[in-house]
Amino acid sequence: MRTSFLAGNPVNLTISATVAVAIVLLQAFVLCGFPTTLTLERAFPTNHLLELNQLRYRDSLRHHRILQQQSSVASVVDFPVQGTYDPYRVGLYFTRVQLGSPPKEYYVQIDTGSDVLWVSCNSCNGCPRSSGLQIPIQFYDPSSSSTASLISCSDQRCSLGTQSSDSGCSGSNNQCSYTFQYGDGSGTSGYYVSDLIHLDTIVGDSTSSNASASIVFGCSTSQTGDLTKSDRAVDGIFGFGQQGLSVIAQLSSQGIAPDAFSHCLVGNGGGGGILVLGQIVEPNMVYTPLIPSQPHYNLNLLSISVNGQTLSIDPAMFATSGSRGGTIIDSGTTLAYLAEEAYDPFVNAITQSVSQSVQPLISKGNQCYLITASTPEIFPTVSLNFAGGASMILRPQDYLLQQNSVGGAAVWCIGFQKIRGQGITILGDLVLKDRIVVYDLGGQRIGWANYDCTSSVNVSTTSSGGRSEYVNAGQIGGSRSLRNTRYELISIVVVALVLQLSVIACFS
Repeated sequence: MRTSFLAGNPVNLTISATVAVAIVLLQAFVLCGFPTTLTLERAFPTNHLLELNQLRYRDSLRHHRILQQQSSVASVVDFPVQGTYDPYRVGLYFTRVQLGSPPKEYYVQIDTGSDVLWVSCNSCNGCPRSSGLQIPIQFYDPSSSSTASLISCSDQRCSLGTQSSDSGCSGSNNQCSYTFQYGDGSGTSGYYVSDLIHLDTIVGDSTSSNASASIVFGCSTSQTGDLTKSDRAVDGIFGFGQQGLSVIAQLSSQGIAPDAFSHCLVGNGGGGGILVLGQIVEPNMVYTPLIPSQPHYNLNLLSISVNGQTLSIDPAMFATSGSRGGTIIDSGTTLAYLAEEAYDPFVNAITQSVSQSVQPLISKGNQCYLITASTPEIFPTVSLNFAGGASMILRPQDYLLQQNSVGGAAVWCIGFQKIRGQGITILGDLVLKDRIVVYDLGGQRIGWANYDCTSSVNVSTTSSGGRSEYVNAGQIGGSRSLRNTRYELISIVVVALVLQLSVIACFS
């Protein structure tokens, strides 16, 4: 078939590794006068027949080597995501985990503000029996799982619980117990168990395989506050914090998953998104360091800008110190919250920038605006500026919520709330949605990039030896994975090096 190219148009030529090797050999033949034929010899003569079991043994040795190479790199673990940030619909994101033998499914809220995974137990007091989320409510029963075991007070893993909760021991049965209190006033208590978690891992070219690991998690026997309500009831909470009993820390220490995770939460439509153990790779990512030795994901917020103008807020108002909670990333929080000293300057700057186009009003104590447009695009862009030069750019829908309409005009309200007397800023799902957020625990940093979270993503995982693998995860697309591209580039570089050495050898 004849092919023609238009003059002046660039032409991209892709050479596979195999073709490149052939070109190298041809160059070597021409330049050096190598023999034009290569002789292949059998490892075993044709009259030396091997038994089938011997061939299987040789193959098993090779397979063992292959598996060793693969196991040196932690796998990407993929979790399904449901829910939405919209407080008038769901107001939380949740995923599904499989626990026990035989495995049973449990729906758990995704919460980066706590550490431990816990699910409701069959003996739970105050636990809801149905859910307004249209999901089945399950109760974990250790006695029905053949792989379950209780954590005793003398177990070293029990001491790790003190990092994340008020843990203690029951003198009568020697059980390691816990109590959690959450920021909204709700709480839960129970005891720790060890059992299998079943994982969907992605290896190589986006092929999923099932894996399992033994982890410690909570078995809830009592719940209080909002956890007892059935309108948004789930089976438990999946803590993605940094402490020793977090699932991230447990799987990473076993070499099953990397010490990093990422999420991309869909903000519109039916919600959902992507949640993986691994680092999502995206060219526009920016990173800021984590503040060390903190129980939460604390960042150093330096300033806030509205329409490019930095607000007059003392940076100390965002600092993490003994008396101030600092700035926290928390997927378990629906809205966003500003320290008291920063709230009024923020709201005033927003109001002033749209004062000629909208009608400000106060609704149920919140600053709202009456606008005739169907979308809030007339509102300014906000920039949260962090240490390391990383800025998080907020569109109007990242800090506003539409409540209702009055006389055909839409009412949009500031979604940021004021926290009094605690010196804390919390960035919840209102801000985190529609962007990739990477929690690189090994590198002690958090990164983000605006992204269409209904699209596929590439995920990186780095082994303890420092070798990286790339795979497609989330909603798998048809594009080639970074892993293939990376290895093709390495092959071509090696081929080029061989060619150079061949030329040198010819003329030396």
